[in-house]
Amino acid sequence: MYNIDDFDLKILTLLQGNGRLTNQELSDLIGLSASQCSRRRIALEQAQLILGYHARLAPDALGLEMLGLIEVRLINHTQEYVESFHKLLNEVDAILDAWKTTGDADYLLRVAVPDLPGLSHLISHILAQNKGVAHLKTSVVLNRLKENGQPVPDSSNLP
Repeated sequence: MYNIDDFDLKILTLLQGNGRLTNQELSDLIGLSASQCSRRRIALEQAQLILGYHARLAPDALGLEMLGLIEVRLINHTQEYVESFHKLLNEVDAILDAWKTTGDADYLLRVAVPDLPGLSHLISHILAQNKGVAHLKTSVVLNRLKENGQPVPDSSNLP
């Protein structure tokens, strides 16, 4: 178990906001040497507290202009149905995120598709066809306001 101190927490918070920060930039922001920041970053990566670095893309940059949230309830929780559903999650690229939840739904999925027919196909021909799925409830995302702890730029003001 990795013990996070205040410096580690500052590093994690800063990198979450901007994963491109160099060790020197981190050093300037938190008051440690660049080499100390480097050692701490490596330790945080090895402890799997930093899971990766990536570009945060708008779904429409990939032609996936429709986002949806889908609540999934399974018929039951036998190993066969759970494994079948988990396999489906890993095979379908349109499923961006999947969470096991409490409450009425067993899972909550965040999906991205090109359009309404794409969402309909995902629901009717892929998710509903899985032998373990008992019920689906879908919501379409009208506006993205905040993702990954960061505000989403207002695309209505872009040229």
